Amino acid sequence: MVFMGDRATLLETGRFVQRHAGNAADEIIEAAEAVGAAVDTTAEQETEAETEARHRLAAEKGDAASMSVLGALLLRRGDLDGAEPYLRGATAQGDRAAANNLGVLLHQRGYPDEAAGWWRVAAVAGSAPAAHALGRHHRERGDEPAAEYWLRQAAEQGHALGAYALADLLEHRSDVGAERWLRAAAEQGHREAAYRLALALERRATEPSRGPHAYDTGTRLRPGARTGASPAAGGEGPLVAAGGAPTGDADGLAEAEQWFRQAAARGHRRAALHLGAILEKRGDLKEAGRWYLTSAKDGEAKAACALAFLLRDAGDEESAAVWWLRAAQDGDGNAANALGALHAARGEQQTAERWYRAAMDAGDVNGAYNLGLLCAAQERTAQAEQWYRRAAYAGHREAANALAVLLLQAGDANGAEPWFSKAAEAGSVDAAFNLGILHAGRDDDRTALAWYERAAAAGHTEAALQVGIARLRDGDEQTAERHLRCAAGGGSAEAAYRLATVLDARRPAPGPAVLGAPREEKSECEEWYERAAEQGHRRAQVRVGMLAAGRGDVAEAARWYREAAEAGSRNGAFNLGLLLAREGAEREAALWWTRAAHAGHGRAALRLALLAARRGELTEGRRWCDRAVELGPAEVAERAARLSEALHQELTA
Repeated sequence: MVFMGDRATLLETGRFVQRHAGNAADEIIEAAEAVGAAVDTTAEQETEAETEARHRLAAEKGDAASMSVLGALLLRRGDLDGAEPYLRGATAQGDRAAANNLGVLLHQRGYPDEAAGWWRVAAVAGSAPAAHALGRHHRERGDEPAAEYWLRQAAEQGHALGAYALADLLEHRSDVGAERWLRAAAEQGHREAAYRLALALERRATEPSRGPHAYDTGTRLRPGARTGASPAAGGEGPLVAAGGAPTGDADGLAEAEQWFRQAAARGHRRAALHLGAILEKRGDLKEAGRWYLTSAKDGEAKAACALAFLLRDAGDEESAAVWWLRAAQDGDGNAANALGALHAARGEQQTAERWYRAAMDAGDVNGAYNLGLLCAAQERTAQAEQWYRRAAYAGHREAANALAVLLLQAGDANGAEPWFSKAAEAGSVDAAFNLGILHAGRDDDRTALAWYERAAAAGHTEAALQVGIARLRDGDEQTAERHLRCAAGGGSAEAAYRLATVLDARRPAPGPAVLGAPREEKSECEEWYERAAEQGHRRAQVRVGMLAAGRGDVAEAARWYREAAEAGSRNGAFNLGLLLAREGAEREAALWWTRAAHAGHGRAALRLALLAARRGELTEGRRWCDRAVELGPAEVAERAARLSEALHQELTA
């Protein structure tokens, strides 16, 4: 017998065939082909009826070989009553194949002990299939020493099923010798052995980097999935996962892949699924899709789901929906979640909710989490909290984080904190960051920094920014720079700006301009300023404009000043005014200075006062002087006061 819990019977006529109780008919047909190959040496075109008639005549005359073959043919057909006398007759004459097949017949009749007796007779006579069957018989009865003895007899004779059954027994006992026999069975074409050998090789190859590997199609987030939200960052998206493959020792993984490929080529659907996941991770999407399709057509729901993700990523959303539907109907919760997300994106909220519930019913806790997201997006806060709680109590870390966010937004900081802590301890990076925000709001900077550092170490961009700011405040510029670089590299405009200011402060003071000297290349700090500016950071835009102006690039400076000014930067508006005034566009300059002054820029107000004074608009000039005195800084206020006094004297002269 090959699989734990399956009852197998073996027919031997020079070669063996495995039979399971559940699909005996198919395997008996395979046995007939084996019989034909063994006995049909006189007439290649002889029909089965003619073969049977020929052997029946010989059997009636007492020919043991023909009785054995005829008994096997009748046993294959399911004619147990007809087969038994022939098998017993051949067995009595010492035919070991007949003894083995008599054991098969008795096992089918429900006499396992008598069957084992005949298997023992055949096994002692050298029958590997009988030794295999006898070994399985003993294992089912809990006699592992006897089981191992007979399975080893079969395996050492080159019997693939015996080798696999022995490997299964040894693996159950965590015996390192299991892999040898898995390999032996796999090399003889046993597809389940090839699959399990591949898993063992993969597990060993990945243990140094990530521990024992167990294949799980719910471990990797697909592009577009979100893992939660922080009070600072806001929105969330549905959580949907798909297949993944590990990384580790290259040689071990390469060999594992070869065995997955062999098992998949022989029709092993889970091997095909796993092979597809490996190829997808490598970027071989076309071949990965072929193996997913093969596995999905054989009924593997996870493969159908993974195939759908590939199709979705390729832009074929309609085909993806078909495969997700097929997988979801077969009970795949991940596919049901994907369908929910698909319908939610289309605005079909009721259908989305139905699929999220189906995912939940399939045992996928993401279904409850996604229902929470759906309700939160519709401002059904009470229901969102209900679903978040359900998922959080089931151990969903991002649901715990989302629940805490909801409670915090409702003003229940004390209720939120335990859920943030639970999520953070379970590995939620967003929750760790949110705990930092929570403690910072309580002026507990030390605890806040500890949580920010934890989130930053896991790659959280905003947390890295906060650590960088804190370290700058403490004077640890080296550590600050490291974290700011991480945050800036992660896309934070504020981090890019602050990193640029750190680098800018180290730049030597520019020397006097030399006529005809080549234009300086952009420094690293300017590149970071530009990266922040391109993301709409107004102070960075102003600084990029200043650096461009320093290089004499007036057009570039004006472009950045204008962009900052139009976004509401008073410094950008002031500097743009200066640039325009130098170019003779005083009227437009006055417009930008006015905008800057209204936004609280004292120097812009002073410029407007001087402009009004030159035009003879003394009252207007005094009004802007008063505004400049009010806004400051001190130097500007002092100059504005003197100018105001002079204008007053002029008015009263």
